Amino acid sequence: MVFHWWILAGVLVAFALFCFSFFRDPERAIPSDPGVIVSPADGRVVVIAEEENAGRLGSRISIFLAIWNVHVNRSPAAGVITKLDYRPGKFLAAWDRNASTQNEQNIFTLATPQGNIEFKQIAGLIARRVVSWKKPQDTVAKGERIGLVRFGSRVDLWVPQGSELLVKVGDNVQGGSSILARWPLNAVKSSEQVTFAAAERQP
Repeated sequence: MVFHWWILAGVLVAFALFCFSFFRDPERAIPSDPGVIVSPADGRVVVIAEEENAGRLGSRISIFLAIWNVHVNRSPAAGVITKLDYRPGKFLAAWDRNASTQNEQNIFTLATPQGNIEFKQIAGLIARRVVSWKKPQDTVAKGERIGLVRFGSRVDLWVPQGSELLVKVGDNVQGGSSILARWPLNAVKSSEQVTFAAAERQP
């Protein structure tokens, strides 16, 4: 009988350690360069594809989060969340290419000085919950925590055409610190001009 209690205690301790590991939230060094777009999640890049978004051409980078990855998500750039769209859906395995369009997800539209980008929290086969800690019109910093997805899951990032992609399929990335892409050069220059003009207007 005592042996059975030891087994139960061991299972409970193992479960507690797993939960502690899963919900860990380490600090990250956020790149200060305004011309870069950082990863919104920890995990492995599983898809890079050309994709149209609201009539604009661009590229989608899909990141698969395994159960052992950090599951706190971060903003890929500084800006204002102009739209947050929750879409119920299926619970296909997160590595399934159809998960991006068919699974339950939160879709963030982020307006930045360089232009708009979009990123998604996508539920997976086991994790059937996507959680946002932000709401429309919230201002976020690059690398700021914005929510989490439970257990195995996926995060997609869409960047506009002309962005320089700095990762490839199979790369492991860290949310908030790994650089996925650079904004198109003309977008960075435009944002610098806006910043300079605003500075000139300051008393």
